Amino acid sequence: MSAPSSEAAAPDPGLHAGLRARHLIMMSLGSAIGAGLFVGSGQGIAAAGPAVLLAYAVAGLIVIAVMRMLGEMVAADPNPGAFSYYAGRALGPGAGFAVGWLWWVQLCLVVAAEAVAAGTILNGLLGGGPPVWAWALTFMVVLTALNLAAVRGFGEFEFWFALIKVAFVAIFLLVGIAFLLGWTGEPSPGLSNLSDFAPNGTGGVIAALLVVAFAFGGIEIVAVAAAETQDPQRTVGRAIRATVWRILVFYVGSVAVILLALPWNDPEVKKQPFVAVLDAAGLSAAGKVLGVVIVVALLSSLNANLYGSSRMLYSLAERGMAPAAAGHANKDGVPVAAVLASSVIGFLAVPASYLWGAEVLDRLLEVVGSTLIVTWFATIASQIVLRRRAERDGTPLPLKMWGYPYLSWAVGALLAGIVVLAIANDGVRGQVLSTALIVFLLWLAGTLHARMRAARDQERRAPLER
Repeated sequence: MSAPSSEAAAPDPGLHAGLRARHLIMMSLGSAIGAGLFVGSGQGIAAAGPAVLLAYAVAGLIVIAVMRMLGEMVAADPNPGAFSYYAGRALGPGAGFAVGWLWWVQLCLVVAAEAVAAGTILNGLLGGGPPVWAWALTFMVVLTALNLAAVRGFGEFEFWFALIKVAFVAIFLLVGIAFLLGWTGEPSPGLSNLSDFAPNGTGGVIAALLVVAFAFGGIEIVAVAAAETQDPQRTVGRAIRATVWRILVFYVGSVAVILLALPWNDPEVKKQPFVAVLDAAGLSAAGKVLGVVIVVALLSSLNANLYGSSRMLYSLAERGMAPAAAGHANKDGVPVAAVLASSVIGFLAVPASYLWGAEVLDRLLEVVGSTLIVTWFATIASQIVLRRRAERDGTPLPLKMWGYPYLSWAVGALLAGIVVLAIANDGVRGQVLSTALIVFLLWLAGTLHARMRAARDQERRAPLER
């Protein structure tokens, strides 16, 4: 009979730094270019008219500042849990638990919604063919398989899909400018469409601000991916700077072109603003191309969100806040259990879309729709606390937030003002309050879990201390 082996179990290989600088930078450029820009911009214009540019400026400044704060923490201590990990360090385990699990649930729901939405749009472009559920199933299988491969494959996929989105927006800007200069054969409207700058007054700008603020979701994926990037201290800074330019050029620039090209109250602007501008410029055939780009944008976002949710679950497991199986990676550095667990809701959406359509997902997303605001608040609070600790301990920081602590506090106050406006708005009040209730319950659960875990650890140590 052989003797029992005295060898210790092989150590978990952990995540690999398989992403390159170009992957992270292109991800930062393309992470928020999706339905929020191609469709959501029309809703903001309909609410505020040309004054929507003020809403984009305010929301853009908040995003730039929050990303800089997040970059400061990521460059100093990269972790796949990102803002959840930093919230746990700064505000306690209850905060880390609440932020991490809320973000994970929201991303899983978004993955499901994007699979169904991409199938719906593709079905419409083809004028038939396979049903929506079949497309959704295909997308989930392919992208789950991609996420189960080494992280470099994910990075390459995101690089090229982000490049397609960025290239399309760049071409749209060039076409729009050519149309406004009268170079496309259609008469230029000049500046006539800006004559009534704020047709719906301050209330319209406030309503647009709420729409615009939620359109920037997705940028925070960069902080999660930084943990698997080569030389994150240098790369994160470059990615954050790329984010600033993307917001200024792609979002504000595109919306400015739309407002100059067409009257703000044109019904087509609210429905499909990019297509409406291309039609006005005499390029009606480009509408089909935009449909394909939107499908690409949705699949890119689905892929990135599946990646982000799996890494968040992995980090939660590493910190003892999720089942231990999710905290293991294979030899290629892929957390297989975390990827499969994060894809479950997406696969369940396939029969759900067949039986009930997309309505059930829309209702679930409304419940956690304000997760982005929670993430921003957690980032601001964590940066203020951790920066204070770093300065107290004399810890050098590779990347620093501008104007600390005054700008950090100012951005927090501005974000609090947006939350107050949201609660006063009948359309989003329920969404904000339901998310707040879930955060409170998760925070409570995380605090109790941490105390129980500490008590168990104390019981295990007690015999050794006697």
